[in-house]
Amino acid sequence: MGKLWIVRALGGNLIPFFIENNLVALGWERTNDFTSKNREYIKQELLKLYPESKKSIPQWTSFFENFVKNMQKDDIVLTYDSSLREYYIGKITSDYYYNDKLHNEFNHLRDVKWEEKTISRDLISNSTKNSLGSPLTLFSLSNDQKKEILSILKNDNIVKNDEEKEEETKELAGQYIENSHEVLKDKIINLSPDKMEELMKEILKAMGYIAKRRGKSLTASDQGVDIFASKDGLGLEDPRIFVEVKHREGKIGSSQLRSFIGGRKSGDRCIYLSTGGFSKDCLYEADRSNIPLSLLDIDKLADLVQDYYESFSAEGKALLPLKKIFIPI
Repeated sequence: MGKLWIVRALGGNLIPFFIENNLVALGWERTNDFTSKNREYIKQELLKLYPESKKSIPQWTSFFENFVKNMQKDDIVLTYDSSLREYYIGKITSDYYYNDKLHNEFNHLRDVKWEEKTISRDLISNSTKNSLGSPLTLFSLSNDQKKEILSILKNDNIVKNDEEKEEETKELAGQYIENSHEVLKDKIINLSPDKMEELMKEILKAMGYIAKRRGKSLTASDQGVDIFASKDGLGLEDPRIFVEVKHREGKIGSSQLRSFIGGRKSGDRCIYLSTGGFSKDCLYEADRSNIPLSLLDIDKLADLVQDYYESFSAEGKALLPLKKIFIPI
């Protein structure tokens, strides 16, 4: 069974070009014919043309390798018109070829026999919708997902009731929220130790405290304190908040926690942030603490970022650039 490929059409803007010319295309202007070229050649050519996009080159190389070599005649291709919420479906009918006379940018081509019927997004299962939502320019679906798409094409009179649609919308929204949370955690983990301290400082400032990083010149009793926060910024008003930040692999143990909270006074509050988590002994020690104490792992930290991000300063948002989106619930 041949593969089913998804080729992005710039939200649907390229669909008239695809349909009128019975083809599907990849862009990247200035690139030349890749017929008979291997992966390394394609990679080096892209590096030469787009040196400013070095991190994206491996992914772009994979797109071209799939389009030039791995696509086969009789494979199925799907492209999406986001304004109509419809998928156009066709069958690959040619090998890869290059033609710079049809379009000023999209010159890497394969001929396609497009079906007259399109497929409404409303008819597709939630799991397949989720896969189709990938932002990649070119990718393939599983055989089961291909069977579903072809089945819908043959029986396009299938209509889901409102209850089914609402349930799928809730499930899909939940998956998007969960995925975005994981991506946020990935971004946080990639911060340097210094930026992690800055991030924690921004959260406290967004909560209404005046927070400062303590730096290296600490007294013996303040060893391990990375951030200090209070309402007045001087520590004359309660609460006085002491924060230790450990941004590394490995769980924090009970002895490290005791060392941090030892010597704290009435009115002090402590936060221990460990992106590597905490041992069971450490959690037990925290429950027994006489000092009000909060342990933050990467999950709780991501929750705090989401809760207070709107109140971050411009510098804080630059640490972790995020974009607000709205998802049906």
